[in-house]
Amino acid sequence: MATRDETIDIEVGGEQIAGTLVSPATRLPGVLFVHGWGGSQEQYLARAREIAALGCICLTFDLRGHGDTDAQQASVSRENNLRDVLTAYDTLARQPQVDPGAIAVIGSSYGGYLGAILTTMRPVKWLALRVPALYIDSGWEVPKLQLHKDQDLKSYRRHFVDASDNRALRACAAFRGDVLLVESECDTVIPPPVIASYREACIAAHSLTYRVIEGADHGLSDEASQRAYTALLVNWMTEMVFGARSGNVAPVVPAASGRTMPEAPPKPG
Repeated sequence: MATRDETIDIEVGGEQIAGTLVSPATRLPGVLFVHGWGGSQEQYLARAREIAALGCICLTFDLRGHGDTDAQQASVSRENNLRDVLTAYDTLARQPQVDPGAIAVIGSSYGGYLGAILTTMRPVKWLALRVPALYIDSGWEVPKLQLHKDQDLKSYRRHFVDASDNRALRACAAFRGDVLLVESECDTVIPPPVIASYREACIAAHSLTYRVIEGADHGLSDEASQRAYTALLVNWMTEMVFGARSGNVAPVVPAASGRTMPEAPPKPG
């Protein structure tokens, strides 16, 4: 691997001694994880560590209304949370080891919806969407919880939605990178027509990998489903990262055997 030399001064005892910092010439891919509604960054840490081991810089974070800011959940809007995602992305892209031209966004449910929209606002090379949610475009600045009262989301999600009629799907239609789309077989929150809408919208993607996790519910509440998703995600990221480095497809690596927290509690997406 090529290296880069940087001459530095090292402070010691009020004096300076010369040093040379030798680092890889090639910067590393960055990976941004966006959790779903009602979730938290804790549910992504194990997978972030797996993917970091591939030679990536990973960032997990809590959307406002989650984690330490849970008290804000009744008031945060999609606009608020999209700003969270943008700010987190910028934080990751500013890291000196991160290659700003090789950033992946991995999102589940609401996080997948926001991650798709992010691709129209920031450069994204790889996009992984697990059971991405769909929302009607109106009421963008209305508190997210209010949407489930103001909009008939259950009916909206039971029908195929054309990419021209939805902001997240329009983003997918314009996306030219690589996409992983994961469906849960027994999902009662995000039904098959939503996944079909995303799948059709990604027609211009450089590549589209579509998988269904058999027996899985929306929140991956059983350990077998968690392991299956981890395997899918790590193997796909391995292929993307090593393929980008060498121009070849990398060998599949086994998923970790450690337990991963469910992605989301049983709340509406």
